[in-house]
Amino acid sequence: MLVFPNAKLNLGLYVTGQRPDGFRNLESVFLPLPWTDALEALPAPETTLTLTGLPIPGDPATNLCLRAYELLKADFDLPPTQLHLHKVVPIGAGLGGGSADAAFALRALNDLFSLQLSTETLVGYARRLGSDCAFFIENKPVFAHEKGDVFQPIDLNLTGTPCVVVYPNLHISTAEAYARVVPATPRHDLREALPQPMETWRHTISNDFEDALTPVYPVLGSIKQQLYDAGATYASLSGSGSAVYGLFAGREETPALKWPTEYTTWHGRL
Repeated sequence: MLVFPNAKLNLGLYVTGQRPDGFRNLESVFLPLPWTDALEALPAPETTLTLTGLPIPGDPATNLCLRAYELLKADFDLPPTQLHLHKVVPIGAGLGGGSADAAFALRALNDLFSLQLSTETLVGYARRLGSDCAFFIENKPVFAHEKGDVFQPIDLNLTGTPCVVVYPNLHISTAEAYARVVPATPRHDLREALPQPMETWRHTISNDFEDALTPVYPVLGSIKQQLYDAGATYASLSGSGSAVYGLFAGREETPALKWPTEYTTWHGRL
């Protein structure tokens, strides 16, 4: 079983309040981004996880893919499984790569072992692995709120829109990002701003983390400005950073841009 966990982009991201459970309430739109890792799951004599591609910090035994397997095994008689993850999506970039790996592991194991779990059941398991994980079960544009794991459908189709994502090889920890943001009521209603022409979004759709982090990491603002200078219709930080993306509505393809060699970039269509 071979699957390709994709990244996501945040279109707008507002931190609206503190929760009793220690998390923050959020409002954002999640968009699937076809920048992918590769994950293989096969029956094996023993359960193992092997890793290639970008290095993943931390103990492999705590990897979310293994945790997904163990979560299902606690409820089902799963045979030993060999998991192999080839990591391509940058880590700590605000693109949800680790969450996608976990969700796709659940989906792959469900298919591989014919568990016949419903989408709703898979979403429940995914929520136990992380706030972003649930999004990747259905993997379609949604308005996300509460912890970022409660979704409402939205009428938004950006399929085919040229997109550039730039990761400046800068890891910003989630703890640092949240420490710099003060929860507040959004200046604009995200769901009211979305139906308006994309040209207006730069004035009405923002990311609270971008406002908080750019003074500390000016490179984020520099990348965003370069994307606008190259003709982006809308540009923003994704998640809590540090990847910055630009959408080029009405273009046939993304512009040819030169970035420092230490940057990681993705060019394509949504």
